Amino acid sequence: MSETLQHPYRTHTCGEIRADHKGENIRLSGWVHRKRDHGHLLFIDLRDNYGITQCVIDVSSPLFKDSESLRPESVITVTGPVVARDGETINANLPTGEVELGIEELTVLSHAEMLPIQVAGDADFPEDLRLRYRFIDLRREELHNNILLRSNVISSIRRRMIDQGFTEFQTPILTASSPEGARDYLVPSRIHPGQFYALPQAPQMFKQLLMVAGFDKYFQIAPCFRDEDARADRSPGEFYQLDLEMSFVTQDDVFAALEPVMAGVFEEFANGHAVTKTPFPRIPFAEAMLKYGSDKPDLRNPLLISNVTEAFRGSGFGIFAKAIEKGSVVRAIPAPGAAAKPRSYFDKLNDWAREEGQAGLGYITFAEGEGKGPIAKNLEADRIAMIRETVGVGDGDGVFFVCGDPGGAAKFAGTVRTRVCDDLDLLEKDCFRFCWIVDYPMFEMDEDTGKIEFSHNPFSMPQGGLEALETQDPLTILAWQYDIVCNGVELSSGAIRNHLPEVMYKAFDIAGYSIDDVESQFSGLINALKFGAPPHGGSAPGIDRIVMLLAQEPNIREVIAFPMNQQAQDLLMQAPATVPPERLRELHLQLKLPPVKKPETTENADQDQPIAGDPPKGGA
Repeated sequence: MSETLQHPYRTHTCGEIRADHKGENIRLSGWVHRKRDHGHLLFIDLRDNYGITQCVIDVSSPLFKDSESLRPESVITVTGPVVARDGETINANLPTGEVELGIEELTVLSHAEMLPIQVAGDADFPEDLRLRYRFIDLRREELHNNILLRSNVISSIRRRMIDQGFTEFQTPILTASSPEGARDYLVPSRIHPGQFYALPQAPQMFKQLLMVAGFDKYFQIAPCFRDEDARADRSPGEFYQLDLEMSFVTQDDVFAALEPVMAGVFEEFANGHAVTKTPFPRIPFAEAMLKYGSDKPDLRNPLLISNVTEAFRGSGFGIFAKAIEKGSVVRAIPAPGAAAKPRSYFDKLNDWAREEGQAGLGYITFAEGEGKGPIAKNLEADRIAMIRETVGVGDGDGVFFVCGDPGGAAKFAGTVRTRVCDDLDLLEKDCFRFCWIVDYPMFEMDEDTGKIEFSHNPFSMPQGGLEALETQDPLTILAWQYDIVCNGVELSSGAIRNHLPEVMYKAFDIAGYSIDDVESQFSGLINALKFGAPPHGGSAPGIDRIVMLLAQEPNIREVIAFPMNQQAQDLLMQAPATVPPERLRELHLQLKLPPVKKPETTENADQDQPIAGDPPKGGA
């Protein structure tokens, strides 16, 4: 060659060669992505982390035979001149598509065996195979880009937090077990027989202690560990969150700090999608449950649920009227344009409601100023008019009804809202719609036991402070708690914290904890609060879910480099695994295994559980 290339592997990456490199002698290293044999010419698409460059070798070359024998995903180094492609052969879909490299030297750095899954192309493969060979799966373009996106998102978040004056800290991984939230992962202590550490479900206690210690604005990209079942939007085992806490702040201050970070990151990586402008809408919990049937409302869905209980109270439609006398409520879901649907559409939805465990799904359609359908036949005209006005529908529209206890009716009405939106193709496209859910109840009642318990984060400040705890019905007390939601996905929980020992004792007393319980189970925090704690609050948006939304992936495992499967197994590293008896003896452990169960044979054993449902309680 005309010049000596100094680096043994590459002078350029496979993604940076352009037309202005024509005539240069360059060296590239990467994986054989794809080969195309045209008889007298062999084309090799060479891929690295940065892109793909087409390389070509002529049949007259002494390297031709060795090049033909290369298997896909072998790692090679090629050297040669950059050559401009002819007009007809230019690949406009490839950044390097105007040029190719003429191979004059070729070195095989690593031979690849037959592949268990293909990297080139977009063929689907079973998830267990993908996870077992994750290092190959990660070479595939979409997944590879997702992981790079994740890194860029984290870098952007970190930069934005530091620019706002937050300081990054690291909190312990080996800590104490918490009685609140999901199951802990426990770690046995070798030097303290019979005692266990726990992996943190969240850095909740420590970030509050940092505020008590006098630091003002804390954040970290925190790993969290929860022994809980997988869902499409929740990976078992571990996840990462942007954990933050601030001193001397109100709820408004936390929102003002977090909104620019969230909006900025989404605008940066939204790929042209619209993003809610700040300040984000704030929706009280009670309003969210009424209008959307969920505390994780998808604001891309334009349908709003209405309370039409009074329109049916004492009415001629006896099924609803009798249920209302026993405490039920009626929720109405509009269906714009549904009156034009055939009867089979309404019958299909009625069957679907029964499959969901409901008695059915009643409806009214409107045409020529009148209500139509089975319910309308048994309902007075003035009540039908009341429904029409309350729901805000007109001729050509329909309304579906859900009747039941307030909690159940709200939840199923939310499910119907989603189903009708999907059926009628009403969901707003190409956008990220944010909102805050605020004013959560401090307490709730366990329906099975009748016991009062915390509804969200037990370390939150009740609205009204100690006076509210001492004078109000616990079920009427609201907390300074909030969630941030995007496109129906909860990204974060947060709260203004309870920084006063007397308020903490009283709040836990209402939930059934004695002073001794608080002192023993939360000693680190309660003792710190006795020595001067500032008002403080924070939040913890989930990194995995943020990237999942930005990558437009329906499953969270597609944005995690090395996720576990649905059964919380790492198929690549074969974890969890048994350990030798001597290791158990060293840890003072003895196994007491459950009886062996017969393996499941259901075809759906590996299917994702739905996103619907509340996340486990815990710190944020």
